[in-house]
Amino acid sequence: MKPIAILSALAVSLPALLGTAQAQEKTLTGERTTVVAHRGASGYLPEHTLEGYKLAIELGADFVEPDLVVTKDGVLVARHEPMLSGTTDVANRPEFASRKTTRKVDGVDTTDWFAGDFTLAEIKQLRAKQAMADRDQSKNGQFQIPTLDEVIDLVKKESAARGRTVGIAPETKHPTFHAASGLPVEDRLVAVLTKAGWTAKDSPVVIQSFETANLKYLNTRIDVRLAQLVDGADVDKDGNMVTEAPYAQPYDFVVIGDKRTNKDLLTKEGLAEVKTYADIIAPWKPYILASRQVDKNSDGKPDDLNSDGAIDERDRVLVEPSSVVKDAHAAGLQVFTWTFRSEPKRLTSDFKGEPAAEYKAYYALGVDGLFSDFTDHAVKAR
Repeated sequence: MKPIAILSALAVSLPALLGTAQAQEKTLTGERTTVVAHRGASGYLPEHTLEGYKLAIELGADFVEPDLVVTKDGVLVARHEPMLSGTTDVANRPEFASRKTTRKVDGVDTTDWFAGDFTLAEIKQLRAKQAMADRDQSKNGQFQIPTLDEVIDLVKKESAARGRTVGIAPETKHPTFHAASGLPVEDRLVAVLTKAGWTAKDSPVVIQSFETANLKYLNTRIDVRLAQLVDGADVDKDGNMVTEAPYAQPYDFVVIGDKRTNKDLLTKEGLAEVKTYADIIAPWKPYILASRQVDKNSDGKPDDLNSDGAIDERDRVLVEPSSVVKDAHAAGLQVFTWTFRSEPKRLTSDFKGEPAAEYKAYYALGVDGLFSDFTDHAVKAR
């Protein structure tokens, strides 16, 4: 067989190979992969709402993920960003029109309404909306923005009712930004978790961050598990990670002039350093299993594999898995990855529009946890 034909055969058969390898690659602990509800049941309901978290638990989530920002009066609330317009109706509230302002977030001038300019009472006047325009918008305007205390109360109640432990995976959003605003996240989070009685290594808590310095600080303040998130800007035509600001580095690296990139965190040396302060490495999923575009006629343009007139994930094919999971496990780190979404346009062509095929590919590689917008699909595939 010619080399080109061999490569073509490998590309076609990769999903099948991954499927048969499922029993060969284990998680670090040997336990089944943890399913984390990404911002709640965000494929179905507006993200970061009590209703969304409750639905995710009903669908089988092991953990729910509240991203955390801080209000003007120092309360931790669940929002994806300190900017509010993408996930709430704040832009339609004339009483808050004057709060729109411009601030630097991770070095980027950003004009929006910021949670730190609102008291909790004002935040509670807002209502959540679906962040993705191609998803169901019918529940917009119905749900409040919850505090972290309210999320914990819900999780404890649901755990007791269902006879199984559900955890939380809070993410400290833009810690450098919050600290510069005089509203640091870390000690507030420790205080809430202490109140909840969740401070030990075996507590149902995983704290996440894209920055490193605040995780190192948290490692001195609380014994719950910590997860180092690893971001990326994009994936190029050949399946290589693109590292462009503001996604090239942890922002605390930028502040101190550290030239290392997110890629460096995933080298063997980087993983060894992460292990000194964290329990989990959590890279964006293309770092583990990437995809590339196809250009069979060599015209310099990606082929429209499904002939729908658009170029998206459905027009890419998988490349060989990286060594990230194996290297991280060798360093004693669990591997969580994100974000799994079930819409066909967000699935690589190899998966043929079937979300279960993507989940099974990552389960086969031994990932210890994953974040999904569609908890039920992740649980069923497991």
